[in-house]
Amino acid sequence: MNMTNQILIVDDVLDNIQVAMNILKEDNYDLAFARNGVEALELIKFQEFDLILLDIMMPEMDGFQVCTKLKENEKTRAIPIIFLTAKVDVDSIAEGFELGAVDYVTKPFHANELLARVKTHLQLANANKELKELNAALKTKSKLEHHRLTNEIEDTQKEVIYMLTSLMESFSDETGKHISRVAEYSRLLAHYYGLNDDDAEIIYAAAPMHDIGKIAVDSKILHKKGKLTTEEYTAMKEHATFGHKILQNSQRKILKAAEIIAYQHHEKWDGSGYPRGLKAENIHIYGRIVSFADVFDALSNPRAYKKAWSKEEVLNYITEEAGKHFDPHLVELFLKHQDEFVAINENNQ
Repeated sequence: MNMTNQILIVDDVLDNIQVAMNILKEDNYDLAFARNGVEALELIKFQEFDLILLDIMMPEMDGFQVCTKLKENEKTRAIPIIFLTAKVDVDSIAEGFELGAVDYVTKPFHANELLARVKTHLQLANANKELKELNAALKTKSKLEHHRLTNEIEDTQKEVIYMLTSLMESFSDETGKHISRVAEYSRLLAHYYGLNDDDAEIIYAAAPMHDIGKIAVDSKILHKKGKLTTEEYTAMKEHATFGHKILQNSQRKILKAAEIIAYQHHEKWDGSGYPRGLKAENIHIYGRIVSFADVFDALSNPRAYKKAWSKEEVLNYITEEAGKHFDPHLVELFLKHQDEFVAINENNQ
């Protein structure tokens, strides 16, 4: 572990600070703390931090206000902020992401979760720094060097996606096999749809991020075995918006594709989907393809709350949903090449 990682913990309850420090010292971070927002902002003037763990509910200046101040300052804007909160309501979480936070952890802390999220976001921050440095270098290098650096930038984006996907697997019901199959189906469908090889590879690289917003959904809802209540289902649907908020600030082509997919993979061709009720071709082709791939895989494989459907049941459902849930042309392409999709499913169990 990098000994130079500087982490600031901001909380008005000393016991919470102590618990967080006891957990994080396992990974040899350099730790500092502040008891309120004013003290934190003063400390940041004189010391650089790689990540900030920030409580929301504090006197004088709450975490949202501190976050706003940090994002307004060019020198501190890039510091990743993880909110520490006992609040898990959708509005609070959405506000945190809107202000620029990268994640949140609920109190009381679970050691493995806190360590995993901190480690992941430090790695992401380092990857983003590398992207900026590579981008600056592109402006001054030869054509050959330009090509090499471009490849490095794409590789770094893929590393970011890998890290976020690993985080998602740790805290949601998504499995590595499901994520891998969805990516494979998506690339195959993109090929038959007529997208060029570059776009097919982009959707293959970005598709694993379709449910990244689930890291912001209450784990009790994610892991519930039975049917969700209306309120729980409403909270679950917010993962599409959360995914958009997490990824919206990148304009790199793979991460931008991932943002589109995360935001639109629950939209439906007839306009009855969520979160925005987009219709037909107003849904980006990346969203339409991954939506189909995700549903096909979910139906074809067992989940905690259901058994796998038979091949006949899956085909009947997909045919019935052409022009309703799914782009009818994608259904037509799937039916024409269904054996290849079934093979991906059967060979990746």
